[in-house]
Amino acid sequence: MRRAPPPRLLTIAGSDSGGGAGIQADLKTFAAHGAYGMSAVTALTAQDTRGVRAVHTVPPEMVAAQIDAVFEDIGVDAVKIGMLASAPIVRAVAARLRAHLSPGLRPRPPVVLDPVMVAKSGDPLLAAGAVAALVEELLPLATLVTR
Repeated sequence: MRRAPPPRLLTIAGSDSGGGAGIQADLKTFAAHGAYGMSAVTALTAQDTRGVRAVHTVPPEMVAAQIDAVFEDIGVDAVKIGMLASAPIVRAVAARLRAHLSPGLRPRPPVVLDPVMVAKSGDPLLAAGAVAALVEELLPLATLVTR
């Protein structure tokens, strides 16, 4: 009897150097549940348990290229979105998801939107101008939104 392949899960989020959040936490969670985890990094953070020391955003074109590479080669069964950092990154992610999650795709992979705006330490992780883009561009694509 053949086993079903593991679900292919894409996380689109920031990298947490402390390993407690972001891409690192998502990939650990995926693996713990037997899924094959993939990532599109939106920002690099220098953070630890006390706070965020620095944030470096990834160019939107690079975020888009990562998403395209995963969808076009490996395939995606579900998407989890976390820290997006800026309005241009929000728009790039939304554009690539619209392209890959076309209405003709059945079944359409679910999209979980976890809008990370502030770190647990209170440090901001989403530019003020990005909130409107997130609401307008990504909210309509989400299957589930966390708070």
